[in-house]
This record gives sequence, C-alpha cells and structure tokens, in this order.
Amino acid sequence: MIVIFVDNIENFIEFLKKRLMDEIFYEVKEIKNQTDLKSEHDIEIILHFLAKVDQNTILYETKQNISKSNNTSIDQEVIKSLQGIFHQVDSSLKLVKGKIREIFLSYSS
Repeated sequence: MIVIFVDNIENFIEFLKKRLMDEIFYEVKEIKNQTDLKSEHDIEIILHFLAKVDQNTILYETKQNISKSNNTSIDQEVIKSLQGIFHQVDSSLKLVKGKIREIFLSYSS
C-alpha cells in the first residue's frame, strides 16, 4: 500500500474522486505540550480514505490542527463542519471515527 499525505484540505477533497468507498475515516489526537497549565490545548484531526490507482491501493491522509479550550468540544464542531463540506462534494460521503492500518506479515522458512 502506498500512503500519500496531502498538506492542503482542498487538495485532499480533490482526490476523493478516486476513493474506493464512501467512508472517510477520522481520528482525533491531543497534541501534548510541555506545560499542561494552559487554558487551551491543541488537537489534530486526521482524515484518511482508501483509493485505487491502477493495481495499487492508496491511502490518502491529511490532518488539521486546531486549538480548543479545556471545557469545549470544538473537535466535534469541526467534525460536523467537515461532514457538511464532504456532503456538499458528494452526499454519499460519511465521516467515520476510526483508523485505516495495514499489517504486513512475513516469515522465513
């Protein structure tokens, strides 16, 4: 599998035409800083989907960093906003909380 990280969300959306399925997976990660005393902290929302180019399976991935107050759920607001954007691109697209990972197994005899 080939992994392509796309820096720009607009370019990421352009690649959606090549997707294998209607699900776009996302995960939310808190970015740890040295000081936990801040009233705000950063989170990153990672988006990825599978595509097929020729005989190759491609994992397209991007991330968005946002700051949030300790007592807000801005990450859920961002997810709802992203769902709205993807719905405008194609109404069949769905955001699903999860990860795409490939495991390689090898053995020698």
